[in-house]
Parts: sequence; structure tokens; C-alpha cells
Amino acid sequence: MATSVASSSLQKISKALAPSGVLRCGINLSNFLLVSSKDPPRGVSPSMATALGAKLNVPVEFITYENPGKLADAAEKEEWDVGLIGAEPQRAAIISFTQPYCEIQATYLVAATSPITSVEEVDKAGNRVAVSRRTAYCLWLENNLQHAELRQTAEPGLDLSRQLYADENLEVLAGLRPWLLTQADGPLRGSRVLDGSFTSVKQAIGIPRRRADADTSMFLERFVAEAIASGLVSQLIAEHGVKGRLSVASHKTEIR
Repeated sequence: MATSVASSSLQKISKALAPSGVLRCGINLSNFLLVSSKDPPRGVSPSMATALGAKLNVPVEFITYENPGKLADAAEKEEWDVGLIGAEPQRAAIISFTQPYCEIQATYLVAATSPITSVEEVDKAGNRVAVSRRTAYCLWLENNLQHAELRQTAEPGLDLSRQLYADENLEVLAGLRPWLLTQADGPLRGSRVLDGSFTSVKQAIGIPRRRADADTSMFLERFVAEAIASGLVSQLIAEHGVKGRLSVASHKTEIR
């Protein structure tokens, strides 16, 4: 009887999350730590989506977006059933998030000659911070910078933020630590990436808030918890070659 009830409950959840019979998973292609190959999408995010589809016993279709802002906007249009995206308060207005399954440090890059030596010294009058528009860490900076000037790119794009920083001779470039390190070793050779972080981007699974209910939310929450506890997330991080750059989420967040 217990098995029958469990099976019936799973079918109900599957129908709610994937009403078409196919789980449409929104994937952000711009984060190279989460999506290592775009055609077809491969990486930690697509693999998590595939594992969720297997749990629900439904096939998975990847709905891809150039950046997280476009993925978030598509929630209200219900272009996807679940979205794998950074959890942020602004996005939580239209997306109901699980607890995060992995996280990435966000920090700053400065010129070799910059007097700035710590993350805490960035938020001071006179400092201008270049950042890619509509990234999760940009949203954090919008809410938390009090004295420094935030300079956002006209369109989302990591290369655009580097260009903005260089062309306008800004004091600081914000980004994910692994990407900033590649810039310090490449186009911005000689720059310094500051120790520590101003936030971490917490990758979670979200569903359009208008479709979220207690049963589906609890199911997704348990799926993420089991993926962490079983070692699946750690395994995917190693499998896709991002160990040391992407971390299993270490604590819960209040963003829901």
C-alpha cells in the first residue's frame, strides 16, 4: 500500500511539474562553470536537470538562455517548468527557489597598482565598479553597495564588463572568482584578484511562483537535499572538471 501511495504521489508531482509530459528545464548558458558545452548543453546544471527528470520518470528538454536575466524573465511567460539559476531576492518575486545545491564566490579584480587590498575597501566614495548587468552578483551589489558607484554594462556579458572596466579605466571589476582569475592570467594580465568574497552566487532550482505549491516545493527541496547528501552534486562537480572552482552549497539561504 505504501508503495502504491508513493507511486501515486510521484505521478501527481510529475504531472504538476511537467504537465506536457516533458520536463522543460531552463538553462543559463553564460556561466561556464555550470554549462561547459552549449550544443548540446553539458555541465553541472544540465546534469542536475537530467537527474530531476529521471526522478520524475519524464524526459527532459533544455530551454536555453544567453544569460540569467533572460531565463528569469521567461518565468512569467512559463517558457520553462523548472529553471536552474542563481537564487536572488529580486528573482524570488516571480520564482520560488529551493535551497542552493552549489555556490561560487564572487569577488573583485583591481589593477596591480591599485591601493585597494581587500574586499571591504571597495565600497568607498570614488571607487567605480564594473559589472555584467543582471548577473546574480550584480543584483547583490545593487542592494548592498552604499558608497562606491556601480557601473553596469549596457547588455549582460562578462566580456562587456571587462571592456567597460578597461575602456573607462575604472577602479574595480566585479565577477565570479574563477572568471576573474582567467582575466588576471589573460587579457588583464598583472591585475590582482582580491582574497575573500563579497557574496557567493547560490545555484538553485526554481519554478514559476504562480505554479508553486506545498507539494511541488517540498519535492524539489527534498531532491536538492538528497542530491547533496548522496554526493551527487560533488560527483557532478568532479565529473565536469570544475572541482575547486564550484563548491557544494555549505549552508542554507533564506531566499525562497
